[in-house]
Amino acid sequence: MRLGRARGQDRSINYWPGFVDALSTLLLVFTFLLAVFVLAQFFLTREVTGKDEVLTKLNRQLQQLTELLSLERSAKSSLESELAGVAATLNAARGENERLKGAAAGAGAEAARAGALTREIETEKQFAARALAQVEALNQQIAALRRQLQALEEALNASEAKDKDAQARIADLGSRLNVALAQRVQELNRFRSDFFGRLRQILGNRPDIRIVGDRFVFQSEVFFETGASDLSATGGAELDKLAAALSDLEREIPPEIPWIARIDGHTDKRPFQGGAGRTNWELSAARAISVVKYLVGKGVSANRLAATGFGEFQPIDLGDSPEALARNRRLELKVTER
Repeated sequence: MRLGRARGQDRSINYWPGFVDALSTLLLVFTFLLAVFVLAQFFLTREVTGKDEVLTKLNRQLQQLTELLSLERSAKSSLESELAGVAATLNAARGENERLKGAAAGAGAEAARAGALTREIETEKQFAARALAQVEALNQQIAALRRQLQALEEALNASEAKDKDAQARIADLGSRLNVALAQRVQELNRFRSDFFGRLRQILGNRPDIRIVGDRFVFQSEVFFETGASDLSATGGAELDKLAAALSDLEREIPPEIPWIARIDGHTDKRPFQGGAGRTNWELSAARAISVVKYLVGKGVSANRLAATGFGEFQPIDLGDSPEALARNRRLELKVTER
């Protein structure tokens, strides 16, 4: 009898540490999932300030949620393994209980031991039931996280659709703007062509005034004495004709077309001899400004005129002959966009 009791005591199994570890793991996983859920809710409520930032945040949250799902699946797998171990322990305990019940027919003390073991098994069943309930709660949280992941994917798809629509509208507006600008340029080119034809008729067929590309070229001697930036008497008479043509052009071009008449001054490459410290650059700019001021005085709007000086740095003839130098001393009139 004593030998039987000793063997019965040796066969008793202490399951409590295993259950404590399992419950601790469940608590840690539940706490971690709750923190993740709160963190995900916090990020979802933040204000989206821009398309690129929204896409970046959504992609980052998708990646985090995917990693969390992977961690939760691993935790669930580990918990299921532990539950399988508990079930195996319960089966072993049931077998031991059955064996003790058989032995209890001949020994009252063994029957009492079997009753205690039965109560212990019932306690373990209750722990197992609570563990299963926690597993079910974890499954529900995983399902909620999956629904949030789906909502994030839908938000990302909606954002991408809005971005594509905005890009299409921008492309359409750009195309329409290009068409409008092309029409404005065509209108300006037509007015400029008419203006050049009329100006040619007004100024006559003179060798010192010619059309080069999209501009009128006047030799400096038409308006200025050598080395001077003040208009000559004959230069003023010629500018009166130009002012009349520009005033007519200003009345004909619609006000919504942004245009200017640019006066460019040029000199030859010989050093300026008209005064100490002055350069060809200053001389060319001063001549262009004199022309602009005279035209404004004759009624041409100042906002339709511009004066620039290029000095000797934009020659049209690279030769050194007197004729080449004379060709480079010039003023150019160009009607262009502002």
